[in-house]
Amino acid sequence: MRILDLVTPGELSRVAALQLLARQIVEGFCSGRHRSPHKGFSVEFKQHRQYVPGDELKNIDWKAFGKSDRLYIREYEEETNLRCTLLVDRSGSMQYCGERSNGLSKDQYTQRLGASLAYLMLAQQDAAGVITFDDRPRSIVPTRGRPSHLRSVLAALSGPPQGRETDLGGALRMLVPKLGRRGLVVILSDAMGDLESLNRSLAQIRSRKHEVVFFQILDPDEVDFPFTGRVQFRDLEGMAEDQTVDAVSIRNAYLERLAQHNTRLRDTCRRHRIDLVSIRTDQLYDDALHQYVSLRRQLS
Repeated sequence: MRILDLVTPGELSRVAALQLLARQIVEGFCSGRHRSPHKGFSVEFKQHRQYVPGDELKNIDWKAFGKSDRLYIREYEEETNLRCTLLVDRSGSMQYCGERSNGLSKDQYTQRLGASLAYLMLAQQDAAGVITFDDRPRSIVPTRGRPSHLRSVLAALSGPPQGRETDLGGALRMLVPKLGRRGLVVILSDAMGDLESLNRSLAQIRSRKHEVVFFQILDPDEVDFPFTGRVQFRDLEGMAEDQTVDAVSIRNAYLERLAQHNTRLRDTCRRHRIDLVSIRTDQLYDDALHQYVSLRRQLS
């Protein structure tokens, strides 16, 4: 049974909206770079085979039909250039939305970024799949290269988040056996969690010979801590009680701990030869897509 058979008309509307937005983001990005998103990499022609019902009409060789009055399909040596699985964090901490983030929570920004990456991959004849998670895997869409596969990926991305807590490292370890054969793994998360646990998970992923790109998605408030006066902070994962504090008195300590955390995260990624890309939710999606394309060229 397909994912699309399990969603309601309202959810299908969200999928269509996300697909339109991804298309606008990618085509705007590619237009700025003077390149078409629909120009795939070359594939080598292998052979003809006879048409059977269900084959895509675009693959019919009409010249061969004109000569033989029979329908043949052109087969190619390789349909895709890269297998990519998006690992998308949908945990409670991703629901944060600050005043400077253009009205988007980290989760919503990540949905759109993930959709844009999947759109770009499939448009360039790469294969894409997605696994969403919080404290455990949630939606799993296998990696495939058909353009029609995009809607299944978007259906998984646009589903409602569970809002639960997560041990990022523990959740990723559960996902390792589901990644399939060697390919590219793109992680989209705020990376807020125990780095020792994350280190072990990333080591397992790399031991399977996957290339890894880690997009760390943060809200501007988390980076700058612009708060003043007495502020109430709420744990979006429900693990701690609300805390009301004097923001100015803790700002320096917070920023120091964040800097230490991010330094350890960079060191962890560097140790495992993982590309770390830090993105704020007030940044253009072009920034992240540019980073992906640059890294993709290095892997090719």
